[in-house]
Amino acid sequence: MFKSFQNLGQNFALQSRNQLFLLGVSLLLLLMAQPATAHHAFDGQTPETFFQGFLSGLAHPMIGIDHFAFILSIGLIAASLVSGIWMIIAFLLAAMLGTGIHVISWNLPLPEIAIALSVITIGILLVLKKQLPLTVLIGLASIAGLFHGYAYGESIIGAKMMPLISYLAGFTVMQFIIAGGTMKLAQSFQNTLEARQFSLIKYSGFAVVAIGVIALSSAITG
Repeated sequence: MFKSFQNLGQNFALQSRNQLFLLGVSLLLLLMAQPATAHHAFDGQTPETFFQGFLSGLAHPMIGIDHFAFILSIGLIAASLVSGIWMIIAFLLAAMLGTGIHVISWNLPLPEIAIALSVITIGILLVLKKQLPLTVLIGLASIAGLFHGYAYGESIIGAKMMPLISYLAGFTVMQFIIAGGTMKLAQSFQNTLEARQFSLIKYSGFAVVAIGVIALSSAITG
């Protein structure tokens, strides 16, 4: 009997610590949440050199918490798939295409709202731990990539060819590092992330959804 109460107390303490940790992370992410298309690595100045373009590209996936949360989430979802790397590759290629669309002055409809919805959607997939077919996930990642890349294109409009190319290379490399690294880490620590009493991946999905809701609210009212 005493042992049963002891185990119950340990489980309660573990759940309490996990919930406090989740609350702290969620509050931090909420405070950091910003509109998706208002981020610039050089105070709004267009990169003029190859080096500036590359640095700006490296910075952009991490400047906006909505972009960053989405890229991390892709890595988490890809970790549970046999060929999940293709989901990441589809997003990267589509993001480059989206930037190109913005640079040549083609317009995508309601990009900020689309980005916010993509963050909410991928957060819900994490919460539900829904195993959709890989082809469907690749399609969703490609659509999201177009709009995220379109947002990235805002800060490179008017740049010459060399900084434009280095900018594309920079944000592609950084996104691959973030998503690919997250995928490998999630695969390596699967048992830790999916403990019986607490699923860190599931609860991180709630934080991602919250970020998407704030981004959607900013896009609608901004």
